[in-house]
Amino acid sequence: MRRLRNAKIVATVGPSTSTPEMLARLFAAGADVFRLNFSHGGHDDHRARFEALRALERSTGRPIGIMMDLQGPKLRVGTFAGGHAELHPGHSFRFDLDKADGDATRVSLPHREIFAAIEAGTDLLVDDGKLRLRVLSHGPDFAQTEVVTGGRISDRKGVNVPNVVLPLSPITDKDRRDLSFGLELGVDLVALSFVQRPADVAEAKKLIQGRAGIVIKLEKPSAIEHLEELIDMTDAIMVARGDLGVELPPEDVPSIQKRIVRACRQAGKPVIVATQMLESMIHAPSPTRAEASDVATAVYDGADALMLSGETASGKYPIEVVTIMDRIIQRVEHDQLYRTIMDAVHPEPEATGADAISAAARQVAHTISAACIATFTMSGSTALRAARERPDAPILGLTGNPTTARKLALLWGVHWVLTHDIASFTEMVQTATEAARTEGFAEPGQRLVVTAGVPFGTPGATNVLRIARVGE
Repeated sequence: MRRLRNAKIVATVGPSTSTPEMLARLFAAGADVFRLNFSHGGHDDHRARFEALRALERSTGRPIGIMMDLQGPKLRVGTFAGGHAELHPGHSFRFDLDKADGDATRVSLPHREIFAAIEAGTDLLVDDGKLRLRVLSHGPDFAQTEVVTGGRISDRKGVNVPNVVLPLSPITDKDRRDLSFGLELGVDLVALSFVQRPADVAEAKKLIQGRAGIVIKLEKPSAIEHLEELIDMTDAIMVARGDLGVELPPEDVPSIQKRIVRACRQAGKPVIVATQMLESMIHAPSPTRAEASDVATAVYDGADALMLSGETASGKYPIEVVTIMDRIIQRVEHDQLYRTIMDAVHPEPEATGADAISAAARQVAHTISAACIATFTMSGSTALRAARERPDAPILGLTGNPTTARKLALLWGVHWVLTHDIASFTEMVQTATEAARTEGFAEPGQRLVVTAGVPFGTPGATNVLRIARVGE
């Protein structure tokens, strides 16, 4: 089950891929982390998928990461008489708290927080930005707007309020119930939607209390203003391009994606690029050339992982889409330009002993053409430093803590192996060389670079580098 690539694949589980057989095929095709989307499906559905993935983990002997994605607040209009209405540019349209069915002049918007935060000139976007309405006046229970971009508006379509920080928690009552359920199951990662500011992450941390890693979905422009602080507070970042593309001009999204990826690489935090990566494969057996290029660009940028949503959750070709993404990633990573880009934007190591060891491991592995870098870690910090260096040798992550391996299953370039606890240098070298040979990373006679922390098992204490040779 060794992957012949560094970037990882996150696959969303849904109606197309819920059976144990389909999950096993997804994993064999290349999925490294599985996303349970709590915007859809009930707890019984997610429990069955979780248990099937844990059974798959036991049968394959490979750590599998499971991420639950909380729904977050959903801002939606109410209903219309007849199910829809036509809005025309220049016409007046009112949003209010009246629950009566709407028409071409008004509709319910049951969110006082929006009315409290907007001002004259604010744009309200409906149905993923297909309709745009500009606020003319407002009060605590209404907003009078002018239609800028018209079209059909129908029942319960979503509303976005760009460039406005809404007084809303990212964790709804539903999210709290879902989170309690997911943590009880034992999910490895929790993805937070609707993050606007650092206080939102602090709230989630109080609820999660270290029982799972936190993934922040950057889908609100206001969050980008706090990018470095948010990266520092979290375990991983997701570039949620779909929602960003609604609230930002489309021409801004590519540069913001690159900015986020580079900031995460600098900080040594995993970053996932998500949304519409191979969207056409929901219905077609092959992607468009533009989609293939989009996937390749994220890999060239150095993203840790790429995520598939509807393509694997509800698409007709879930296995094919993972297979094709796997092929695109491999092709990019074998391109000479890929390594040139990785080295050109290489972040400087921090002035710590652990970072110095990790940087040295990268250089030593390159100089001696090592078969791999074997890194012992309990908390995962050593593996994070090794991946931050983006070495040209593969990284063998050795840990006695399955929680660490699962939580960091999306980490660039790391192949996780569960081992026993190490007590001596001799045992360290023996375990590393045996794992490198057993996992197909090294042949007898080849050398590898080994890093670890002494005393063994001390979190974050990477302070040893050894060169070892695989025995006959």
